[in-house]
Amino acid sequence: MAKQSTQQRVSQKPSRGQQPFLFDKTNYIIMLAGLVIFIIGLLLMVGGRSDDPNQFHPEEIYSFRRITLAPIVVILGLVIEVFAIMKRPAHRQSGQQSHSATSSR
Repeated sequence: MAKQSTQQRVSQKPSRGQQPFLFDKTNYIIMLAGLVIFIIGLLLMVGGRSDDPNQFHPEEIYSFRRITLAPIVVILGLVIEVFAIMKRPAHRQSGQQSHSATSSR
């Protein structure tokens, strides 16, 4: 009896080819673009090293690039990542549109 129920559970499991991916190709491309923009923002923050540790150069550390531009670019990268995650894949959008059209009749 136990073997039959185990075999039934295994046979009811859908194969890997039948399950659609969670995200579409465009979602992954948008995620990659957001990651690249995020890394560019982090690279914009890097720097300000001085040859002499006893000298302090506030114009290098508190520059527009490090204080304003880099955080904006990092936040933009994160917003793009959230958009890529929230964007519906094309195969799900078309399925829901046809479903809503048939249910409204």
